[in-house]
Amino acid sequence: MAVEDKQISYRIYLVAFVMFLMAVAITIKLTNIQWVEGDYYRKLAKERTVKNFVIPANKGNIYSADGSLLATSIPNYTIRFDAVAPKSKDFNKNIRALSDSLAVLLGKPSDNFERGLRQARATGNRYFLVARDLSFTQYIKIKSFPLFNLGANKGGIITEQKTVREHPIGKIAERTIGYERKTPEGTPDGKGIEWAYRNYLNGKDGKILKQKIAKGQWKPIRDVNEVEPQDGYDVISTIDVYIQDIAHHALLKQLELYDANHGCVVVMETKTGKVKAISNLGKDADGSYYETTNYAIAESHEPGSTYKLADLVALLEDKKVDTSTVYDSHGGTVIYSGKKVRDSHEGGYGKISLARGFEVSSNTVMVQAVYNNYKNNPSQFVNHLNGYGLNKPLGLPIKGEGRPYIPQPSDKNWSNISLPWMAFGYGVSITPLQTLTFYNSIANNGEMVKPQFVSEIKEWNKTIKKFDKEVINPRVCSKETLLKVQAVLKNVVKKGTASKLYTKDFPMAGKTGTAQANYNRKDGTEKHYISSFVGYFPADEPKYSCIVVVHEPNTSNNNYYGADVAGPVFKRIAQKIFTDAPSTNEIKNLNKKNLQQEKNYIKYYSKAQKKQNLIPNVKGMPGMDAVALLGNLGLKVKIVGVGKVKTQSIQPGQNLDKNSVIILELS
Repeated sequence: MAVEDKQISYRIYLVAFVMFLMAVAITIKLTNIQWVEGDYYRKLAKERTVKNFVIPANKGNIYSADGSLLATSIPNYTIRFDAVAPKSKDFNKNIRALSDSLAVLLGKPSDNFERGLRQARATGNRYFLVARDLSFTQYIKIKSFPLFNLGANKGGIITEQKTVREHPIGKIAERTIGYERKTPEGTPDGKGIEWAYRNYLNGKDGKILKQKIAKGQWKPIRDVNEVEPQDGYDVISTIDVYIQDIAHHALLKQLELYDANHGCVVVMETKTGKVKAISNLGKDADGSYYETTNYAIAESHEPGSTYKLADLVALLEDKKVDTSTVYDSHGGTVIYSGKKVRDSHEGGYGKISLARGFEVSSNTVMVQAVYNNYKNNPSQFVNHLNGYGLNKPLGLPIKGEGRPYIPQPSDKNWSNISLPWMAFGYGVSITPLQTLTFYNSIANNGEMVKPQFVSEIKEWNKTIKKFDKEVINPRVCSKETLLKVQAVLKNVVKKGTASKLYTKDFPMAGKTGTAQANYNRKDGTEKHYISSFVGYFPADEPKYSCIVVVHEPNTSNNNYYGADVAGPVFKRIAQKIFTDAPSTNEIKNLNKKNLQQEKNYIKYYSKAQKKQNLIPNVKGMPGMDAVALLGNLGLKVKIVGVGKVKTQSIQPGQNLDKNSVIILELS
């Protein structure tokens, strides 16, 4: 019996010892969790139930030079309902009034809303969809509805916001305005002004704290954000909507007429380099034309005869020849190293001056002039081209600029035909915008300026950064050369290849170009041509320069030359901007007072002088008057649309909070 009791005692001690060890282990583990791993587990638990979500900041707007809205971020709202959050008393008291209010705003039967909300309450739905794709004004109204005006915790309203980028003027200049996005791999990507100036346009994202309420569903914990998003700056582009519309439709008409593959047009302000219009249209599979690629900036190709201006400037600057120097066109064909250079005019032009050869775009004359004078020192000629900046990109801020190519005598592939081929625009490659920049320097009395797409960065009415004129080359040639070249360019339109464009009352200057794009073809395919015209207007006091390039016009009627295909686009743009006959209408009684106008001004002025503590009612007021009135009160004003004020986001009579943003919808 004693032995048996002893064994039981041992077992009890053993069990007690094991339990003691387990207690020690549990204590150590709890201590470790509490003091060593506690922070990790508390953080993990919090992340799984509460976390910060990013509120994307509204991007700044992109405006045209004349103040039109080219791109803007529109807030878009989705409203959901946490049916568990409201107390029964609040829910039952407000459900009918809430349903009626939703019905009026959203145009659906009140019973449908009430039925859905009650069903959500009965099933404990914490993420019931009320409405999506709401405007800011609609969102503000819904927040004030019965029950929802109690907020997220007591009223159950769940607000989800996102921003949508809109282009109010549609597809016009869409490729230059551009976009910013992420690739499927998550890499940031974009094009145009949106991408180039994203550091200004993109504001600072905010943060909102949300709590997990169901599988994959989160609800804001508070009515206010943890960090408020900061809007981006506005970008003021150089684009003029009026000129842009003219250029777009003039190009589109000609592309459709010639069933061309694609084309581009750029209009640039001569003295500043500001791009006032740029249109890039390519044909889709359905035969329609869209802004798909920024050809004017990205497409580097053989320019053809428009390149002959570089020949003429170099020859005159080196005093190798004069415009009166005579050349024999040799029946329209000259041969170099067994390769023929032909004039488009069968039989050539006989013996003509260099100036006349340029005016009629004689390949034989221009090639002879360049080859005869530079064959022993081709670097002298090529150095001129390099000095004009034709051998390197313009260095535009817009992504995707095409790379030019100018053969150099030191290159391995330099041959006996490199120099003569360059003289009539083959074997070289430049973008349309580079060609325009060079021609613009002739229009601008020798000063070459960099093309400019953005003039200013602004925050409301405050200028953050101003982009001034950037000079690439202060003098591309002497004054003597300049005057001769300008005269010849005028004669191209007056009595040369572009004589069809000539208008006595509105002188223009420029050069035609027709290049065969696939002259190396060996498969028997149809010839493809690039038709172009580049110049400036008015010819005597140039204000704008312009280039038009049309790729692969239909050749069935043998009419694919630059003067016929691209030239009319240039002329239409020039004459639309500057009409043939200036207005001579006399304005009478200019100083006579308009009584109604005086009354309106007095009324507005007296209203503006009153010290306001409440938001005024601006509904029905002209948009500009409303902006001035609210701006003077210290409010930040955003407008949507044109005309008179239809709705205002902050309702009349509310307390005035300076620096608040008020959105006006105009119609």
